[in-house]
Amino acid sequence: MKLEFETLSLETRHPFHIARAAAPPARQSVWVRIRDDEGNEGWGEAAPTAYYGETADTVAAALARLAEVLERAHDPFALEAIERACEHALGRNPAARAAISAALHDLVGRRLGLPVWKLWGLDPAAAPLSSFTIGIDEPEVMREKVREARDYPILKVKVGTPRDEEILALIRAEAPTAILRVDANTAWTVKEAMRKLPMLEAYEVEFLEQPLPAHDLEGLALLRRRSSIPIIADESCQVAADVPRLAGAVDGVNIKLAKCGSLREALRIIHAARAHRLQVMLGCMVESTLGIAAAVQLAPLVDYVDLDGAALLANDPFRGPGLEPDGRLRFNVEPGLGVTRA
Repeated sequence: MKLEFETLSLETRHPFHIARAAAPPARQSVWVRIRDDEGNEGWGEAAPTAYYGETADTVAAALARLAEVLERAHDPFALEAIERACEHALGRNPAARAAISAALHDLVGRRLGLPVWKLWGLDPAAAPLSSFTIGIDEPEVMREKVREARDYPILKVKVGTPRDEEILALIRAEAPTAILRVDANTAWTVKEAMRKLPMLEAYEVEFLEQPLPAHDLEGLALLRRRSSIPIIADESCQVAADVPRLAGAVDGVNIKLAKCGSLREALRIIHAARAHRLQVMLGCMVESTLGIAAAVQLAPLVDYVDLDGAALLANDPFRGPGLEPDGRLRFNVEPGLGVTRA
């Protein structure tokens, strides 16, 4: 099989700041195309994140190495074997490997004439509503963001600043009936998180995502024992092997393809989480419809969804599955991932 790729520039409607990082001056993703020996093609997207040590340049370097792996693979249906070979060739590089995984599943679905979710026997009606994320910004900008998102029934609020209570008060005033979820992106200490619990309860927060540094599992366990609000691990859970050590420390885990490295690893995380009686959330990076479409295929298997990455963009280069303005997910009836160029 042949591998081709190119870098795309993505622009968000508003600067997207989180607690540990300001919005980058430019966002780039990498569009991956895999062509089999019969000329069929599958697409995937790598959405690199500096937190996991990736940029568009590191993805391009990783993909150049994976081109050799794919040249030796002639059967795209050998998904497990190809993904293992990619992981062996690269190690982590999760965004690069996730793009290969998505492209392979897209290729298989196109060859069989079926959406990937249908190949897995899933029911789109089982997918939960998605949240829409409000990034950290100046109060008036955040107010405008909430007003623009007025049709979304669930808002995920980025916190981790000295203004957290002001932010929640502003958002609750603008969206009094919305379900609120809070994401601190590792910004708090245990003591800070403990002090903020009454505030989160007062604003009726549904769950709290990654309040503490990723390595602080003891702190997460202590916080969980004191909290009436469920705790969801994001940065603490990258792959399925992380799930057993999180059992008892959190209430659920957040899966992102660009973090775990493949659709099949995402499935393994889901199964591991269910075995340990943990809830499952499906999230994303800031990425185009192509990246979101791959995650949508898994959505009927999870409890919570946060697949708004493409909805944050001003210039989405693709069309396909994604997020509707009322929080529902749009599934494809076209084969594979169901994505076309815009």
